[in-house]
Amino acid sequence: MTSEKMRVILQVTIEARDLDEVSGALAELPEVLDVYEVTGESDIVAIIEADDVLDFRNMLKNRILRIDGVKTTVSSVIMYVHKKDGKSSR
Repeated sequence: MTSEKMRVILQVTIEARDLDEVSGALAELPEVLDVYEVTGESDIVAIIEADDVLDFRNMLKNRILRIDGVKTTVSSVIMYVHKKDGKSSR
């Protein structure tokens, strides 16, 4: 039996001068699937894959929050995908 990995949408607020460095550091992490520079309340949105909540917690605490320039993060666990890449899950 294979268990699916969980995916998390991570919104990252950074020091403005560190945009390229933080984006690059996130992109280098193998668990980070996508990195987007965005407008709005956060500066970067990353899609992250983790084995479980504890795996994500450890990644956030020990790797992501230690990247110079990261000020705050907001995490949203993807619970169900209704539509992706133009294709419905139904």
